[in-house]
Amino acid sequence: MRRSLADYDESDVHVRPGKGSRPRSKDRPLHANALSGMVVTKDRGRWGVVLDESDTVVQCMRARELKRVSIEVGDRVGVVGDTSGKKDTLARIVKREKRSSVLRRTADDTDPYERIIVANAELLLIVVAVADPPPRTGFVERALIAAFVGGLTPIVCLTKSDLADPAVFRAELEDLDVEVFEVGVEDSVDKLTDTITGRLSALIGHSGVGKSTLTNRIVPQAERETGEVSGVGKGRHTSTQSVALELPGGGWIIDTPGIRSFGLAHVAPEQIVRVFPDLKEAAEACPRDCSHLGPPADPECAWDLLDPNSVTHRRAQATRRLLEALHSNNDWELKQLDEKR
Repeated sequence: MRRSLADYDESDVHVRPGKGSRPRSKDRPLHANALSGMVVTKDRGRWGVVLDESDTVVQCMRARELKRVSIEVGDRVGVVGDTSGKKDTLARIVKREKRSSVLRRTADDTDPYERIIVANAELLLIVVAVADPPPRTGFVERALIAAFVGGLTPIVCLTKSDLADPAVFRAELEDLDVEVFEVGVEDSVDKLTDTITGRLSALIGHSGVGKSTLTNRIVPQAERETGEVSGVGKGRHTSTQSVALELPGGGWIIDTPGIRSFGLAHVAPEQIVRVFPDLKEAAEACPRDCSHLGPPADPECAWDLLDPNSVTHRRAQATRRLLEALHSNNDWELKQLDEKR
């Protein structure tokens, strides 16, 4: 039998409290007891953090109050909760410390979304094969730009030097004051190891250039998977996630997945010029909005008045190649190969 409104009394009425009836605080917890550590792995919403005090690796989730704050390998973070590191335990990352450097890239030169590769690295090891596949200068130039702008010191590591003479490619980097190491299978890696020991470094390179092989030589216990280069000049992706590996003598090296393109939509030409104090000073005599690319684009660029025999003049020419790389997509050929696969 259907009841009429007259059959209801106050006991039948249930009022749901509104969203604003519950007092809320805008103050986030301070987490003064949070343990400090460094992010060493990142995979599908879970982060591995090695704690400073115990060297324990703790699996963590991101605390709700951090919302969309990015947390990348290399970040310094604060962790609370179950920090025992035991199987099936999960702690929370509740804060991220200020970064000292950030290596960024975009998918291409028109993509506004920046992807952070690693955080807080001091050195960027750019791995390039002298042959098989041949060196892609466009990628190297773009990686150099990202390192300069992100606050990292770039180092170029030439692999497969037993297959071709690296002298020509090496000479192109001299005027940019970039350190170069030959690390082919017949070359010693002792000098490179001495340079990176005690520091946080990142390792990047196209797939198939020997990046994982170099990692295994530097960190023997890493056992990173290696693969052969395919017939179209593109390597098989043997590293699928960034991971920080502890160096035998102290310090860390972050091995990253093989990168096929390096977009620089987040970089302005002025940021590159500011990296070199002598070029920045010379550019003060340039007309407004000078791109420093030289004639015919900039017939009045002050860099053209530099002494042809000076180091600054040679550096200006080398920097112009970086500026040209910024204005063009030098990975076009590689992208075409990828699309044909």
